[in-house]
Amino acid sequence: MAARTVADRLMEALGAVLGTTELPLRLRAWDGSLAGPPGTPVVAVRSRRALRRLLWAPDQLGLGRAYVAGEIDVEGDVFATFAAVSSVGRLAETGPTAAPTLRERLRLLGFAVRLGAVGPEPAPPAEEADVSRMGRRHSWVRDAAAIAHHYDVGNDFYELVLGPTMVYSCAVWASPDTGLDAAQEAKLDLVCRKLGLTEDSRLLDVGCGWGSLAMHAAGRYGATVVGITLSEEQARLARKRVAEAGLTDRVEIRVQDYRAVDDGPFDAISSVGMAEHVGHAELPRYAARLRDLLRPGGRLLNHAIAWNAGPTSWDPDTFIARYVFPDGELISISTMVGTLESADLEVLDVEALRRHYALTLRAWVQRLEDDWDAAVAATSEGRARVWRLYMAASALAFEEGHMGVNQVLLQRPGGEQPPLRRTDWT
Repeated sequence: MAARTVADRLMEALGAVLGTTELPLRLRAWDGSLAGPPGTPVVAVRSRRALRRLLWAPDQLGLGRAYVAGEIDVEGDVFATFAAVSSVGRLAETGPTAAPTLRERLRLLGFAVRLGAVGPEPAPPAEEADVSRMGRRHSWVRDAAAIAHHYDVGNDFYELVLGPTMVYSCAVWASPDTGLDAAQEAKLDLVCRKLGLTEDSRLLDVGCGWGSLAMHAAGRYGATVVGITLSEEQARLARKRVAEAGLTDRVEIRVQDYRAVDDGPFDAISSVGMAEHVGHAELPRYAARLRDLLRPGGRLLNHAIAWNAGPTSWDPDTFIARYVFPDGELISISTMVGTLESADLEVLDVEALRRHYALTLRAWVQRLEDDWDAAVAATSEGRARVWRLYMAASALAFEEGHMGVNQVLLQRPGGEQPPLRRTDWT
C-alpha cells in the first residue's frame, strides 16, 4: 500500500472541518502532493499555518483567514472552486448544527499533530475588522467605523472593480449581454423614474456612495439632491465628480448620518444598498425617520439585499462580519416590507432583482481578475483577496437563492394619489 501523502491527510482534516468525507475537489499540499477526485477544482494549501488556523477556528472564519493570508489559494476558475467548497458539509448549512463536534475537533487536532501544524493561534490578517470596541452596535460612532472599514479602502481600488459608473449596488440587466456599465445606467434611471423625479423634486440620497445616483437625478431629471454618506473617502471623490460634471448648484454631498438630517421635507428619498447596515433592531426607527423626512405624497425607494434562509442574518464570527460588512445584517423581504408599512408608508411596488445581482457580482469579479496587479497595488493583496472571495461567494449565493435583492417603492400618505399602474416606470 502506498504511503499516505500530506495531501491525503489534509483531505481528511478538511473533511473533519466540513463534516463530510466526500469532497468534490482536490487538494495540493505544500510539499506538492495531490489528493482528491480527478477532474475536480484544485485548492492549494501552501502552508501548515492554514491547518493551524482551522484548528483554532474550524469553520468558514478559519478558512477565510487562511485564504486572505494567502495560505490557501485556488487554481483555476474561482467560481467553480468556491462552488465546490461551499456546496458541501457545514458551509452549506445555516443553522446551529454548523459547528464541528468535539470528536471532529479531536480528529482535526490529531491531523495537525501528525502534520506539524500545532502551535499558537496565528494572528488574523490585517484586513480583519474589530469594531466591537467602538461602543454598542449601531451607535453613530460604531456605524461610522463599520462603514469606514468597508468603503475607505481606496477610491482607486473601487474604480478598478466598479468601472466608470462607480455604482456599488445591483445593476438592472436587460439581458446577460447588456454589459455592466449599461446595466448600472439602467438601474440609476429606473430609480429616478420610480421616484417620479422632475425639475421641481428635492431628493435625499441616503448612502450616496460616490455620487452616481445623485448626479444622474440632477443631470437627467433636473432634481436638487442632498447625498449623504458616512465615508470620508466616498464624499471626497463624490464632490470631485459633482464639480467636474458642473452640478454643484444642484448636488450637495455630506458626511452625515441619516439620523442627523434635519432639513426636510424631501419630495423623494432613495436608499440604495444602505439598509443592510441599519440592523434589525434599528429598522423601525430607520423607517420612521425616513417617513418623517418625506413630504405628504413623497416617495421612498428602499433597495436592499435580503436573507432568504430565515428572518434575519447576523453572526459576528463569520467571514462576512469580520472582513466585509462589520455589523451588517441582512433582513428578509417580509420583515423589511412589514416594518416599512408599520411606519405609515404605503407600498406601491416590490421588484425582485436576485438574478440581476448575480450578473453584477460576476462582472465585478471579472474586472478584479482582469486588473489584479493594479488592484493589489491600489490597496493590499489581502484586501483584494477579501473582495474576490466575498463577491464570488455572494454571486453563487444569489444564484442558489440563499440571498435576494429587492426594490420596495413606498409613498407617504397625503398629497397626490399614486399612479394607477406601474407604467410610469416600467
